[in-house]
Formats: sequence, structure tokens, C-alpha cells
Amino acid sequence: MAIAKAERLMNLALCLLGTRRPLSKRELRGSIEAYLEASTDDSFNRMFERDKDDLRELGLVIETVEALDGEIGYLARRDSNRLPPITLDAEEAAALGLAARVWQQARLAGAASGALQKLRAAGMPEADDAFEDRPGALEPRIPVHEAAFEPLMLACRDRRPVVFDYRKANAARPEQRHVEPWALECWRGHWYLAGYDRDRGAERVFRLSRIVGRVKARTGAFTVPVPDVVTVRETVAEWAGETATRTALIRLRAGSGYPLRARAVVVRELGDGWDELEIPYGHGLDAWLVELGPDVVVLEPADLRADVVDRLRAVAKG
Repeated sequence: MAIAKAERLMNLALCLLGTRRPLSKRELRGSIEAYLEASTDDSFNRMFERDKDDLRELGLVIETVEALDGEIGYLARRDSNRLPPITLDAEEAAALGLAARVWQQARLAGAASGALQKLRAAGMPEADDAFEDRPGALEPRIPVHEAAFEPLMLACRDRRPVVFDYRKANAARPEQRHVEPWALECWRGHWYLAGYDRDRGAERVFRLSRIVGRVKARTGAFTVPVPDVVTVRETVAEWAGETATRTALIRLRAGSGYPLRARAVVVRELGDGWDELEIPYGHGLDAWLVELGPDVVVLEPADLRADVVDRLRAVAKG
């Protein structure tokens, strides 16, 4: 079974790389023997979609093109699937090795390990692993718990528009969003997607934990240029509350809200199990405070207090 699938994937890759124009599913089915043996159109479609996803996961850039008659075609351009020679010194190899061990999600950990094996096979120098004989040593870890992460990661990589239902912290029910995804960023233990919101015609950032249901990919090209990485990261930082413009005064229950305490510029003990904190106030702080529920009271500014109250009322309404 494994040999048959590998042969099928190889034949599909050769067809997509060898064509000068997009090939439809019908043409691909007639060109690959394993697809001809599929008993029904449904079984062929399922097999083809799995194979296409497997090739993309292996690194093949497959383009989806819509013809004038509406028929969808596929091809893999050679210039998009050709890498320059990779040269790394020992320090760069060590940095890649450490980065590959960061991911806790099983699928990403496997992909990182496979990438390292390919680089080593291509001549990347072996780096001494400082953690190999030290099981108690501290290592960086990036947790990924949101189901939306993987489809969004693939959509960012392949430059594919997506559709998902998104529930804002102050909304009673989710709304559908049509987004051109640019990049994923992790801030303060939460993942955010930066992209172009087609419905609103503007750049937006979405917190993955507020995405409801499945993320669905759509065909077609992006309608706006993707900004450089620095701009996207700055946007995520601003929407995640990292860019502070004012100072907020809050009352926090003792023993809670440690991320807020780490950001506080002033902490005063009030007694009776409460502390008073002055913290930088930027976009997104209201959503962060709502998560602390009864352990936090906003004293000022008044607009921040009103935003927190509105969000709590929306949550109470369900």
C-alpha cells in the first residue's frame, strides 16, 4: 500500500511539474493509472485531494487556476519549486536544530524533524546538541492548541483566501469573515492571524481562540499585496495590546493575573486580598482583562472600564 501511494504521488508530481498549462482533474485522472482504477468519481476526488495535500506538505508548490469557462486546473511551476543551493555554517545549523525542537504540536514537530533530515542529507553540518545529555535543561516551547492553527498556517504558506466564523469578545454570536491570511504570530501565549478582511476592506487581526468551527480554504488569488513581515508583526503587536499609549489603573486580586503583574509599572498592596496596579494601556487590553473575570476591577480610564463592562455583559447574555 505504501509503495502504491508513493508511486501515485510521484506520478502526480511529475504531471504537475511537466505541464505548461493547468491540468483539470479530468485530465489528471486520465493520465495517472491509479486514478483510472478508482471505482467512482467520489473515490477519485477524495484520493486526489489527499494526494494534493500530501504533496503540498512535502513542499511542492501547487497552483490552483480557474479557467475562463470556470473549470479549475492545477500545475506546479518549475521556477516556484526550485531552491538555490543551501549553505549553512555550524552556528546556523545549531540554531535550526534548536528551532525544530520548539514545536509541541505533533504534526509540526514531525515536519520540523523531516526538514532537518532533508537539510542534513543535502550537506548541512551536524551541530552539537547542547540539550542531548541534559534532560533537565530548559528548552523553549511553543504550544499550539487551536484547531484553526494548521489550516491557517497552510493558507498563509500557499497564499489561499479563507472563510471562518469569528466571535468577538463583546459579541453574542459569531460572524463570518472572508480573509486573505498573511501571517501567524504568537503573543503572550495566544496565537493571532494578521490578514486582509475582504468584508471590511481593511487589515485586521484575529485571535485564533475566537475562531468558531472549521476554517475553509477558497480558490482564487489575493486581491491586495501582502506586506513585509515587519509590518505584519507590528500590526499583531498593536492589536494584541503590546503597543501602549496610556496607563490604566486596575485593582487585581492577590495571587492572580501574573502576566499583568509582569507588565505593571507600579504595584501597591491594598490589603484584604487586593493589589492596585498601574499598567500600560494599549489596544486589546479590555479583552485581556475580561478573561480575569471577578479577579480584576478597572478603576480608570473610564473608556477602558466601559469597554470591559460591555464585554462582560455580552458574555452574560450568551
